[in-house]
Amino acid sequence: MVEKNKQFSRRSFLSKGAAMGGIAAGTTLAAPAVLAQAPMVLKMQTSWSASDIWMDFARQYTTRVEQMSGGRLTIDLLPAGAVVAAFQVMDAVSDGVIDAAHSVCAYWYGKHKGASLFGTGPVFGGSSTTMLSWFYQGGGKELYNELTQDILGLNVEGHLGFPMFAQPLGWFKGEVNTTDDLQGLKYRTVGLAADLMQGIGMSVAQLPGGEIVPAMERGVIDAFEFNNPSSDMRFGAQDVAKNYYLSSYHQASESFEFIFNKDVMSDLDPDLAAILRFGVEAASTSNTALAMDQYSADLQKLVNDHGVKVHRTSKQILDAEIQGWDKLIPVLEEDEYMKRVLDSQRAWVERVSYYELMNAPDFGLAYEHYFPGKVKL
Repeated sequence: MVEKNKQFSRRSFLSKGAAMGGIAAGTTLAAPAVLAQAPMVLKMQTSWSASDIWMDFARQYTTRVEQMSGGRLTIDLLPAGAVVAAFQVMDAVSDGVIDAAHSVCAYWYGKHKGASLFGTGPVFGGSSTTMLSWFYQGGGKELYNELTQDILGLNVEGHLGFPMFAQPLGWFKGEVNTTDDLQGLKYRTVGLAADLMQGIGMSVAQLPGGEIVPAMERGVIDAFEFNNPSSDMRFGAQDVAKNYYLSSYHQASESFEFIFNKDVMSDLDPDLAAILRFGVEAASTSNTALAMDQYSADLQKLVNDHGVKVHRTSKQILDAEIQGWDKLIPVLEEDEYMKRVLDSQRAWVERVSYYELMNAPDFGLAYEHYFPGKVKL
């Protein structure tokens, strides 16, 4: 973790070290120059287990940061639980216990439900790419800063990256084709999706990824979603359920959250702080490519090697989710801040997704032409 001192900031240390290095160049004393060139190390904890593919995604970020900084900045990447629990990384970064975190906004939903609007809120018709664009071009970043810094008083700077594919409805022991099949099932999800799915008849538990399979084995939950075929397969979802339902509106526009302690960022040289910020954008592209490769390959493994039955969620259940959002949104909008966020998102989606949907060709039609019968649309 970056050490901070009220009288002696890291920035002043680096500037003084560089000056000493210049003096040493004209003398026989080389040690100060070596010290000035020592890499700065930041501690970044994720909310993922060491074996999760999302640790691979996080490493794509840290590798890019280290290479772009020319070795001046390195990141000690830690899995969930190494310092704090998966859901506690926001507080840990704010308090300076760790320097940075790699997580998702829904994990600090307990502080303010508005957190879930930055990735796991209502689906108005835009994809995760649509909503990540809203974050950077539609006023979302300013609203995020208002929530974290002004409303909650957190000492953090946050950025979003990697527009995730819509999360599957998840894993079930039996088939679930109608809303009646969901009634009373004990189901794991997080964020506002917990409110949504409870509203359509499920009993919801919010658990970190590493606790899902043990909870399923003990009967604490009957069904669950986490995020994607690769993560799900790595923690053994296929060993406790065989029916995997893709497509859902409960969490269809999420992105990773990169959180940094504000004091740490202000103590960095401006170019290193910029590398940390814009490295999020670089990793977003590499994460997308890795996800496309691994998620699709691992879905085939689940089917071919583990006997998993892959289904598309029924239109009846999808309709029920939309109606569930319709009931939940007015409740959320009783909070003045959340109403402003939702108004901003609706205005963005109405304009941007009109272009997206009108312009997009029917890719399903082309896929069916070349690979007939594989997907039941």
